[in-house]
Amino acid sequence: MPIPARPSAALTLALMALGSVAVALGHPARAEPAPVPNEQTDPERLALVQTPAAVAPPMTVTRAAIPRRTLARLPRLASLIAQGQPIRIVAFGSSSTEGSGASSPSTTYPAQLQRDLEARLSGMGAAHSAVTVLNRGVGGDDSEAMARRLERDVLADKPDLVIWQTGSNDPMSGVSVARFSELTRAGIQAMRATGADVVLMDQQWCKKLSTTDGAEAYGVALHAIATELNVPVIRRNALMRAWAAQGLLTPTQMIGPDGLHMTDAGYDRLAQAATAQILVNAGLPQDASTRN
Repeated sequence: MPIPARPSAALTLALMALGSVAVALGHPARAEPAPVPNEQTDPERLALVQTPAAVAPPMTVTRAAIPRRTLARLPRLASLIAQGQPIRIVAFGSSSTEGSGASSPSTTYPAQLQRDLEARLSGMGAAHSAVTVLNRGVGGDDSEAMARRLERDVLADKPDLVIWQTGSNDPMSGVSVARFSELTRAGIQAMRATGADVVLMDQQWCKKLSTTDGAEAYGVALHAIATELNVPVIRRNALMRAWAAQGLLTPTQMIGPDGLHMTDAGYDRLAQAATAQILVNAGLPQDASTRN
C-alpha cells in the first residue's frame, strides 16, 4: 500500500504511541501502516474498529504481512442461529484457552465468550437456545499434543463450532513449522468431516514469543493454511497490537508478569472480539457495542 507523503496528525500520533509499545515489548517499531478494515471483505479485522468512523492504527509487524481474504463463512452456525437451535462450541487449544493467567474459571476467554454470545444474540432479539462453550484447553500443549487428544476432547463432543487456538507453544517445544502445518491442516479437515465449522486463533502478542527465534513463522503458516482451506482466523496478535496503539490496554494490562499468559482484561477483550467476528462470519450484522 502506498504511504502518503504527509500523514495526518492522528496517524502520526498513533505511530508514536505504537513505537513506545513496541519498545516496551523488547523490539523496535517499524512504521508500517495497516490497511483500513473492511467489514465486507476482511471481517477478521472488524474488531480493530472502535467506532464506525474509526480507522485502525498502524501496527508494528515482526512477521510477513498477512494478506486480506474474502469473507469465510460459518454455515452450520448460521443455520443454527436462524433456526433457534442450541449452539455447542468447543474452545480447543493450550494455556490461552485453558485460562492460565485468569483469576478464576469465569474470567477465561471461553467462559466470557459464552456470556458474550448469549448477550449478543439476546440483544438482537434472535430466537435461540442456550450457547454452550466447552473449554478444552491444556496448558503447554503444542500441535503434537493436541493431535493426540483431538478425538477425545473435540470430535467426541460433536461440536457445531470449534475455535482452535494454536501455534504458541510449537516454537518453544521444537515442533517444526512443516509438522505444525501438517497437523493443523489434518485437524481442520477432521473437524470439518463431522460437520463442524472451524475458526482458528493465532498467537498472542507478548514478550516471550517476540524473543523466541522463528516464532513468527508459525503465525504465518497458520494464516497460509486458513487461506488455503477458507477458515476464519481470530487475529489475536494484530488485535492486541491495536488495543495497545489505541490506548485501550497496555502490554502489561494484557499480558501477565510471566511475559506469556493473558490477564482477565486481555481475555475479556479477546472474548468480545471473538464474539463479534464469529457472528459476522455467520452472516449477522456487526453491532457497535461489540467493537473493540
